[in-house]
Amino acid sequence: MKKTRVARRYATALMSLAEELKVVDRLVADMEMVGLTLRGSREFRLFLASPVVSRPRKKKVIKELFGAAVAAPTFAFVNLLIDKQREAQLGEIVEQFAALRDERQGIVGAAVSSAVELTPAQQQEIKKRLEQYTRKNIRLQLVRDAGLRGGIVVRIGDTVLDASVRRQLERLRECFVATGTMTK
Repeated sequence: MKKTRVARRYATALMSLAEELKVVDRLVADMEMVGLTLRGSREFRLFLASPVVSRPRKKKVIKELFGAAVAAPTFAFVNLLIDKQREAQLGEIVEQFAALRDERQGIVGAAVSSAVELTPAQQQEIKKRLEQYTRKNIRLQLVRDAGLRGGIVVRIGDTVLDASVRRQLERLRECFVATGTMTK
């Protein structure tokens, strides 16, 4: 929890700087690129997290990797993290930055699990209904789950909307048990 709070503070500071300098889109793109690099390279994550590697060495590698590819504020921010010995949290800071951007743009992520591939028309209908339900823009993440027999399960933050066949059968069973028409 403490690490998440720290990551959120750094992400908020970076977002404030981006808004002040009016380079939000550029810093969003930069942080997405940094996040992709972190997710794609276990060695890079271990390198950043290593207390054995000196700060000047880390800064040199960061400059070689990102120096020409990112905006000056992004480069300065990553160097600041190294100076403050928070570089191991860069991945979480990137995630918090993306979440902060989504909050400010009114976007909510929704993970939709289904047994079969959803058609584009079904995806649009689900998105439309979820936007009505949340009164926010929805970013769908589609997941195929072979464990589902039918229906869908939607996760929006901590909320789960279960419209699966399994859940409907459980509710039917609960109804029968409650009315006494079903015995064990």
